[in-house]
Formats: sequence, structure tokens, C-alpha cells
Amino acid sequence: MKLKPQPKPQRRAPPARSGGRGRAAARSRGRGARRPGVPLRQRLAGRLPSLRRIATGLGAIAAVGAFVALLSGPWLRVTEVTWAGEQLTATRDLERLLDRQDGASLLSLDTGALRERVERLPAVASASVTATLPGRLEVAIVERHVAFVWETSSARLLGAADGTLVAALPADEALAADLAPLPRITDSRSSARLMTAGDRIPDAVLRTALHLAELDPAALGSAAEEISVRIDDELGFSLVSATPGWEMAFGVYGLDPHETASAAATRLERQVTAVRTLFATRPEASIGWVDARNPGKVYFRAKG
Repeated sequence: MKLKPQPKPQRRAPPARSGGRGRAAARSRGRGARRPGVPLRQRLAGRLPSLRRIATGLGAIAAVGAFVALLSGPWLRVTEVTWAGEQLTATRDLERLLDRQDGASLLSLDTGALRERVERLPAVASASVTATLPGRLEVAIVERHVAFVWETSSARLLGAADGTLVAALPADEALAADLAPLPRITDSRSSARLMTAGDRIPDAVLRTALHLAELDPAALGSAAEEISVRIDDELGFSLVSATPGWEMAFGVYGLDPHETASAAATRLERQVTAVRTLFATRPEASIGWVDARNPGKVYFRAKG
């Protein structure tokens, strides 16, 4: 058998000694050997924060800590609460709003929200709230002007021009000198016992009551020096004169929700005219009671 010729094995050149050392040197440089021409300090400068940044961060942390300490510490807290200007506002209502601020932080105190809560009290027209160092909270109150006195079986209620009842006094308490000349309405209705400060008299009822309270007795043809207004569940509005003594029923004028203001004013004028005609034909001193609810036909009852 004839064998095929085999290729001659090629001889491999021995590895250069310098090549091994080059690879070893490259590996050693990759493990942190200093690169030629670049100092270690410059290479680390891009990786580590500067001292200025470190100082700035520490300063911010210290400022936040100081602010938290002021909020939670005892140095800037309310230690004294005062108020002024109140005459009709109940002290207990002010204490309920303001005493809870004792111990609160001055920096977190919302004086605007506190002012709004004070102004929601019935007798308060406006208020100002000021927080001062070291820990004082001051409230100044301007109260609403009183326009009338609404008397019930349980209290004397002082009302503002819009009908809001701003304060309640005991029924047997004498009125102050500046309140005595105000219009006074006696409300004997069963629902009147529940009235309190903060309630509001309906516009039609208040308009009628004040109109009658301001009525000049001479417009009725009466010699009375003073007349008062009363409301009850049976007759509605009535006028009462102590001297000469008589009572006059004007009815549900102002209490009818379907009666317009102009219609009510027209009706009142007709009633006044009818009473004036009666007093012109009959001696006033002889009349004890008058029913003027229907101005077209007035009834009266003589005294005795």
C-alpha cells in the first residue's frame, strides 16, 4: 500500500520574553498603578467632593436642625394671650378660640385663619391678630353696631341692622343708657323662646317690626307719648300704648311669605289711615282694643 505524503510540522517560534513582561505590566497598571503623566491627586479630585461643598451641606443640615429646634423648643411659643374691644362678645367664646393657642409656636401660628374665626363670632364686625416676641398674642376687636332690641320671654337680644342677633342679655337685666332709645320689639311667639345670639330675624319680619316701632303716634291720630310693638302667634303684630291704655292688632303683616315689600307697605299705610279715622270720630281714651287687621273694616272695643 502506498501512503499519502504527510505535511511537515511547522515549528513555532518561541515567545518573546519582553512580550510577557509587557502583558504583566499592563495588568499591573490596570490594578491601580499610576498612569504616566497624570498625578494621583488630579485623578481623585474629580471623584471626591470639594471641601466647600462639604461645608455647604453641613451648614444646611445645621440650619434645618436650628429651625426644627425653634419650632419644637420653648423659646418661640405663645405664653400670653390678650384681647381688647369686646363689650357684647361673650368672654367664654373668646376663651374657647384663644386659650387653645397658649403654647403654640409663633413661627407656625396662622394669624389670618385665627382672625377669620374671631370675625365669625356674632358680635364681631372685624378683628386683627398680632403675634409678637417673645410670646405674646394680641387680638383687637371692633364690634357691630346695635340697631334694635328683640325681647323674648327668656332673653333680651341685641340685633344688628341686617337682623343678626349679636348678643343675649338676661330678660330682667336693665339696658345700658346707649341702648335704651333703640326700637324694642316684644316677641311672644312660642318659637321666640329658642332664639339666641347668632340667629337672624327674617327680612320681612324685621322690616315690619322696625316700621311699626318707628311709627309716630301722631300719625295714628293718637295722643300717646310712646307705643311699643308686640308679636304673638294669634294676632301677629300689635301696637300697645300704656297711656292712654289701648292695644291695636295689625295682623300677620310682614309674616306672610307671599306678600311683597311694596304690598306690605301699602297695607300698612291703609291700616294707619283707618286707625286715624277711628280716633278722629271716637275719643281715644274710651277705646281699649282695636282690630285693624282688615283696613277696610276696623273693629274696636270700648274700655270696660
